[in-house]
Amino acid sequence: MSRTLALELLGRGIRDERVLWAISQVERRLFVPPALRFEADDDRPLPIGHDQTISQPYVVARMTEELGLRGGEKVLEVGTGSGYQTALLALLAREVFSIEVVPDLAARAAQVLVGTLGLANVKLRVGDGAQGWPEEAPFDRILVAAAAGEVPEPLVEQLAEGGRMVLPVGPPERVQQLVRVDKGEGGRMSVKELIPVRFVPLLTGRPVLH
Repeated sequence: MSRTLALELLGRGIRDERVLWAISQVERRLFVPPALRFEADDDRPLPIGHDQTISQPYVVARMTEELGLRGGEKVLEVGTGSGYQTALLALLAREVFSIEVVPDLAARAAQVLVGTLGLANVKLRVGDGAQGWPEEAPFDRILVAAAAGEVPEPLVEQLAEGGRMVLPVGPPERVQQLVRVDKGEGGRMSVKELIPVRFVPLLTGRPVLH
């Protein structure tokens, strides 16, 4: 069924062959609650508990495509959630460091990512994703799977020169804008607006639990 989803996303304009390949390899049903698994390949978000969702496959694919991963990157993901996006990143990058603020979701994601899929290049942490993962910085790519009112400054600081960040920006409970942030020489930033999206808000102010 994942191949069917990949073909559907190709029809919707996703062109990165590596992204489509990763989507064909990862079963989305592994990351949704059992009662919703019959809907796992629908192109829409689904609830995963704790007022969080697994994002719409098209949005996941578009965000991943915008990162421009070629295989050697060190990636920070803010908002592990179900772990579906994490699994795709793990197939496409060298290392993935993923932070989740809700301990129960982090534990469930770890069970699938490590226990079921055996992904060895993923490191997980429970804590405030807006603060990033300073001791592992800099990161070549950063993906934020929750909406912030503005681009979090700690994440900008932890993005390597020549690096790229993709995230939704805007107020909670309203339409936000997916943006791509590129960090050039000397830390010069350029921002490109991509598509309107709706994400749960980025929860901040939580302690990091190692």
